[in-house]
Amino acid sequence: MPRFSVIVPAYRVQAYLPECLESVLEQSCTDLELIAVDDCSPDACGAVIDEFAVRDARVRPVHLTENVGLGRARNAGLDRARGDYLLFLDGDDSLTPHALRAIADRLKETGDPDVLVYDYARTFCSGRSTRNQLADRLTEQGPAPFRLADRPGLLDVLMVVWNKAYRREYVERAAFTFPPGYYEDTPWTYPVLMSAETVATLDRVCVHYRQRRRGSILGTTSRKHFDVFEQYDRVFAHLAAHPELARWHPVLFRRMVDHLATVFVRRGRLPRGTRAEFLRRARLHCARHRPGGGAARGRRLPAGARPEHWGGARLRHALVRLGGHRTYRLLSLGSRFSRRVLRLTGGVLRRTRRAVLRVHYRVQLLLPLRADRAVFTGHRGRGYGCNPGALEAAFREFAPHIRTTWIAAPEHHHTVPAATRRVRPGSAAYWTALARSAYLVGSTGFDPRLVKRAGQTVVQTQAGTPLKRMGLDLQDRPAAARDTDFAALLRDADAWDYCLSANRHSTLTWERVHPAAYATLEYGQPRTDVFHRATPADVARLRASLGIPESAVAVLYAPTYRDYRRTQHRPLDLARLLRLLGPGFVLLTRAHPSYGAPLAEPGGGPDRLIDVTAHPSAESLCLASDALITDYSSLLFDYAGLDRPIVVYADDREAYEAARGTYFDLRSFPPGAVARSEDELIDVFVTGHWCGSRSTQLRAAFRERFCPHDDGHAAERVVRHVVLGEEPGLPPVIPLTDRTPVPSATAPRPRTTTAPATPARPTVPGGATAPARPTTPGAPVPATDAKAPPAEAPHAASPAEPPPTSARPRTEPPPGPTAPAPTTAPTAPAPAPAPTPAAPVAVEPPETTLADAPAPVGTDHP
Repeated sequence: MPRFSVIVPAYRVQAYLPECLESVLEQSCTDLELIAVDDCSPDACGAVIDEFAVRDARVRPVHLTENVGLGRARNAGLDRARGDYLLFLDGDDSLTPHALRAIADRLKETGDPDVLVYDYARTFCSGRSTRNQLADRLTEQGPAPFRLADRPGLLDVLMVVWNKAYRREYVERAAFTFPPGYYEDTPWTYPVLMSAETVATLDRVCVHYRQRRRGSILGTTSRKHFDVFEQYDRVFAHLAAHPELARWHPVLFRRMVDHLATVFVRRGRLPRGTRAEFLRRARLHCARHRPGGGAARGRRLPAGARPEHWGGARLRHALVRLGGHRTYRLLSLGSRFSRRVLRLTGGVLRRTRRAVLRVHYRVQLLLPLRADRAVFTGHRGRGYGCNPGALEAAFREFAPHIRTTWIAAPEHHHTVPAATRRVRPGSAAYWTALARSAYLVGSTGFDPRLVKRAGQTVVQTQAGTPLKRMGLDLQDRPAAARDTDFAALLRDADAWDYCLSANRHSTLTWERVHPAAYATLEYGQPRTDVFHRATPADVARLRASLGIPESAVAVLYAPTYRDYRRTQHRPLDLARLLRLLGPGFVLLTRAHPSYGAPLAEPGGGPDRLIDVTAHPSAESLCLASDALITDYSSLLFDYAGLDRPIVVYADDREAYEAARGTYFDLRSFPPGAVARSEDELIDVFVTGHWCGSRSTQLRAAFRERFCPHDDGHAAERVVRHVVLGEEPGLPPVIPLTDRTPVPSATAPRPRTTTAPATPARPTVPGGATAPARPTTPGAPVPATDAKAPPAEAPHAASPAEPPPTSARPRTEPPPGPTAPAPTTAPTAPAPAPAPTPAAPVAVEPPETTLADAPAPVGTDHP
């Protein structure tokens, strides 16, 4: 007997049915039977079902000889079900990965309840998905199992059949079946929930509820919508047959009235000429099922039950009860007229406001500059942080006479320090700050209507070291450039006085892709200063705030934006990754801000999967983590300065190169292990290569090349140069060998030595680097003067790293046409090693040194 019987009725869903069936058969919990019911569908649904039955013995096809409707098709599946638990899934919806495993685990935890309620997410043809807004009702906190009277808020969740698992013995004992007609879920879900002795919840998205543009039953115009009356008759008949459920009568009456009102007001459901008839029948139904005394007379509801939102719904409820069709039409016309007037009035007011603000800005431009004011902004009005945030803090520390202002949308004001003034983009204070502040600091362009005044200093901080192509280099990349106005880009660069750079590669790239007369300050990345100033106590505090267990290895997964995709790129099965890594790992997922949505499915992962997309500080997340998984994000350059393990995971290199392009191939000069598939990534962690000696060597070489000035004093050097004019006496750059970034919480490591390197070169004013000293024959050359890619060094067996295995991903380019076969994940999860490498051991020098590494496009390659 299988654990689950999944019943899928199918009618006119041939385009979606394969995805639905595959989502069931590909579940990690395989103890199931799939009963697919062809409701005499005129399309290819029956053939699709038969094809799956041939491929998988767990599929049990059922072909009905006539179309009986959704309810009776489900009954046909019920009659054949043998599983312990029944699940229903519509043919155009799908289960999320590992949903059945999560359901099985929760059933075991809660002692096999009669009903388990789980969550769903609406999915749209655009690729967007939104979780149920009432997901808080499904919290797993508190006693479980329970009865509905203990948590009546569950009735607020969408009353459908497919977001629950039902114990088959309970269903058969109570003789629950589906009625014919539309709204067949109603007389099933209410009685099943109210009669259940034990109920439990699962706070996880298990179903993707497809929102179809056309073809949905509820979106069709038909008299069958009148079936809703008979369905509620069945619900109240069940209450009458079970006097112990009488307490629910007032609640169900209100829900019936709200449901009838919804059917009435939704355009396109009722045929023309039937709306008055519908209201008359609704009035009769209200009179027939109105509870004695009525809830309106103060009848007490079950503890925790909420009345409907009577503010906006009260009027339509009254109209449904009274059957006032003409009154409703008059009020609807009045409402539409008032909304139209408000829209027109609002448009006039907005245009007037814009004109007033333009005049205000022109007036402010005539007033004197304020030499003691500086205004800062991040990317598109987001919160405090990144390079502008680090500079704002340095302004307050090293130039306290300067009063600072931060431009951010109101929802981000809480991220701005109390000592800093906050202004909203587009406000009068915003235009005043732009017109009269002596210093303008930002990581992207300011308002295109900005008029730079004589005496104003504009500092462009940039948003990190460029790996992907930027600026004018996007002119032949239409997928990445899209609607970029390159003339406006050059006008913006003409306003810069200074452009910050972290390394020689960045300097040459920015000056080529943003050609203008600004001065480049190659002083380091200000946002990385915190890596050298933070303490272990700060790291522990950050981890606690994110909910990371003390002994867990926290891996930050932060992929970048994909220009060639309309939806977010989700190449990893995050739940599988965590399961194979074992309980000692926690995964922090951070989606690119441009997507506005998390990487993980909402509610679709284990507790060790923590979404940090909304966290205001990427630097804090770096400090809290023990390792980084990323692809083409500039975050990897910052993380290299933190000197913690980095794994590059890029499964779409060819597509990314074609759409956006990069300045050098990460496979030729990686900061750590490289994985090209999910299985390779898992192998990197399971075998320990992510924190092995070879990865440490690669990271050291990467740091030397791209983090020469990231020593914790970058922001200070910028402020002293730009504001205080101390160009000759800037703080010297601390050599790499003397830097001590704060160690991770679980893996305090001794400072790594850099790859074969020459003595540190002194810096000269302006961020330039003194010429390299002549080297003796055979001596290694610094990475910035490199000429050819380093080959993969042979591994030296040592306690710090396991010996190579056949499944180990390669970090070098594949050798011609005879590249090795893709690796596969281990058959069983193995405990990952602790992230603390052993003490440094002697390792044979690689056959090719960094002297042979190629200079990426834009570096000082001769």
